[in-house]
Amino acid sequence: MPVLVIAEHDNQALKPATLNTITAALAIDAEVAVLVAGYGCGGVSQSAAVIAGVDRVLLCDHESYLHPLAENLADLIAAIAGGYTHVLAPASTFGKNVLPRLGALLDVSPISDIVAVQSPDTFVRPIYAGNAMATVKTSDQKILVTARPTAFAAASAEGGAAAVEAVEPAAEPGDRVRFVGQELTRSERPELTSARVVIAGGRGLGSSENFKLIEELADKLGAAVGASRAAVDAGYVPNDYQVGQTGKVVAPELYIAVGISGAIQHLAGMKDSKVIVAINKDEDAPIFQVADYGLVGDLFDALPKLSAALD
Repeated sequence: MPVLVIAEHDNQALKPATLNTITAALAIDAEVAVLVAGYGCGGVSQSAAVIAGVDRVLLCDHESYLHPLAENLADLIAAIAGGYTHVLAPASTFGKNVLPRLGALLDVSPISDIVAVQSPDTFVRPIYAGNAMATVKTSDQKILVTARPTAFAAASAEGGAAAVEAVEPAAEPGDRVRFVGQELTRSERPELTSARVVIAGGRGLGSSENFKLIEELADKLGAAVGASRAAVDAGYVPNDYQVGQTGKVVAPELYIAVGISGAIQHLAGMKDSKVIVAINKDEDAPIFQVADYGLVGDLFDALPKLSAALD
């Protein structure tokens, strides 16, 4: 039986993490279907249909799914999951919101944040903030999985020719939940989880005003801006900048950590980066243990010089 992937999107375009999740699904079974649930999302379904490896796209276009509320989506997925052995979603806030509720409806335990597929019922996932890897085998008849996007290559966005089939919405959700509003951070910089270059600042910057040094350098490099939990907790930047175990997991080609000591929770979110550069005045900072290049020095001296060299 085929594998069902739940597409993450904004009704206009697919989120990049969906492509990585499709790669994980293909490692389980060669037959993959994608569910696109939203409102006014026909264009998203067409984008999903041409992804390499996708055999079938299920489109549920209904106002109940305008916003990805777990209560509504889980009911829909549960209604159509009978024809699939596995249901996969990205290990993002979207997937982590929907799949646990789906698991409760289906009475199975989701396997979260996998980084490898060993067989259709055996997966590898990090534990202890990424310091150890657990191999998990399940005997559930219906297997629910969230896949860490940084652990799987993105499937090609072109080359497929899947058929798009309409599916009926689940029963009306009623008044048990309603969408009130959302506050989104708008930025011209790349999205943190998909950027090729990330520059992250920590508590060593000392203030939100000093964080402008990070932002100026990021603008010159076309990079995304990240932060440690300490910087977020101190109010230097919004918490959607946070990289780490309780923030976002990134794996860019270049990660520059500035004024970040390298607590284990932060390393869990960035240690898979291809090249890591650390700038810290403490030569014993744990960040240097994972860094490919390290500069021991005052960041307030190093950053202006680095920025000037890029002019």
